[in-house]
Amino acid sequence: MLSAVCVGETMAMLTPVHAVPLHQATELHCGIGGAESNVAMGLAAMGLDSHWVGRVGRDGFGTRILNELSGHGVGVSGVEVDDSLPTGVYLKVPAKESDPDAGSSVLYYRQGSAASAMGHATLANPDVAGLLENAALIHLSGITAALSPECLELLETILASPRNGRTISFDVNWRAALWAGRDRSVLQRLANLADVVLVGKDEAEHAFGTTDEAELRRMMPNPEVLVIKNEAISAIALNRDGSREEVPALSVAVVEPVGAGDSFAAGYLSGMLFGLGQKASLRRGHVAAACTLTVHGDRGPLPAAAELSAILESSDDAWAAIHVEDGHFNTRTGA
Repeated sequence: MLSAVCVGETMAMLTPVHAVPLHQATELHCGIGGAESNVAMGLAAMGLDSHWVGRVGRDGFGTRILNELSGHGVGVSGVEVDDSLPTGVYLKVPAKESDPDAGSSVLYYRQGSAASAMGHATLANPDVAGLLENAALIHLSGITAALSPECLELLETILASPRNGRTISFDVNWRAALWAGRDRSVLQRLANLADVVLVGKDEAEHAFGTTDEAELRRMMPNPEVLVIKNEAISAIALNRDGSREEVPALSVAVVEPVGAGDSFAAGYLSGMLFGLGQKASLRRGHVAAACTLTVHGDRGPLPAAAELSAILESSDDAWAAIHVEDGHFNTRTGA
């Protein structure tokens, strides 16, 4: 079975039980959240031997993270538990049902977290070294680069390592709060060291100063493919050989957008690992994202295998006629 290793921070996620402002909340639901572990869970759901590498505190939040990831089929043998530094926490305040267009808001409490201490010592851990050496895919994100100088060095070391048959993917995952007052050109340098780069078109403007495809490809000439996620419109793969593939997004009744980018990454990367072409891999990304867009939470369940196969193999016209609502893939009449 192909092995994938996702490296980064996972935090405890607290959310008001009812769709109310945080100052009015009397109950908070406890879950977990992290871009890289979201991708790890998505890859596990798609049949890969998936692992998450990171650090948590020796606290209830850390235990919750390890238990939940294990329950979703993600290996945690490469996770270090810190006796002194805490697990990071974030609060996600969902959009109000009365004003869904206002969107959800997120508050981070991650400075000085156990994950921010990731560095060369993490790579020296025999469990981590073994996972990385045997991985078909190593998945990283720009979030980790902003956590601490040691975390940045960790990414630089992984990205500079000999591939030996491995693929390294890098999702920009722009977080404005993390890059305030920092040199964001680091993201371009890191992305250009990867084999596969994923970035939202809206993120590209902040991270790279442009949304122009040709300019982005010029800024990052080395990756084998640059995937641009154009929100609800399409996803575009710009290959190093100059070829281009664009697949329109599915029609979706959106409940909440958080986590959809990670689900897209898992879908796309799984297709790539299974040897599919760009069109099929982009479709897998769209399907996985659609499943997450229609639920409250960071990841929605995929359709059953037979239905998923039929969706992915549909004609362009049939693909364009699909509407996703409440996790169901239906064909729009008259489309």
